[in-house]
Amino acid sequence: MGTQKKIAEKIIEKNGDYVLSLKGNQTKFHDEVKEYFEDAIENDFKDTEYRTKITLEKGHERIEKREYFQTSDIEWFEEKHLWKKLTSIGMVRRTVIIKEKTTVENCYYISSLDMPKDGECELFAKAVRKHWGVESCHWVLDVVFKEDDSRVRKNNGAQNQSMLKKMAMNILKTEKVTKKKISLRRKRFKAAMNIEFLEEIIEGM
Repeated sequence: MGTQKKIAEKIIEKNGDYVLSLKGNQTKFHDEVKEYFEDAIENDFKDTEYRTKITLEKGHERIEKREYFQTSDIEWFEEKHLWKKLTSIGMVRRTVIIKEKTTVENCYYISSLDMPKDGECELFAKAVRKHWGVESCHWVLDVVFKEDDSRVRKNNGAQNQSMLKKMAMNILKTEKVTKKKISLRRKRFKAAMNIEFLEEIIEGM
């Protein structure tokens, strides 16, 4: 949906909390938060109260380290009052090591979540992980099923088609027929070209 003031307002009106990713649609805010965390980390968060959490995942020759940072130090932000219940900002540094290759990605967030009084920023980290899960799902639907290229617009056609694609994606993800690990794109192609393979998948549900 994008990081917009109206979205934040609607979430708060429904008695919810938000953790919204700062992207290109909020260029100035993104750059200011980015610069804030770069300076804070460089100075080891001197005179700044913050909370952090670190997770480490290993598997299939891949190591992924995630460092979460959250702070309620946002008085410096001039447009703070324009964002409904803006309480904290956060950053996630994601380091992925695959064999000899290392990639580092920093993502920035705004949130209505209070910074914990002590301990780790577990709630912020949990919200970010769920956010990534949704984005990952959308990425698969776009890459494997070309959802963004769909021109279906009439009546409920777009919603119905999206639901069918999600059902197909979940079936391909959980099928037990394939013994060798292959991509969802190859599974989809094989199911389209081989009716026996498609029948085996459906029968094994």
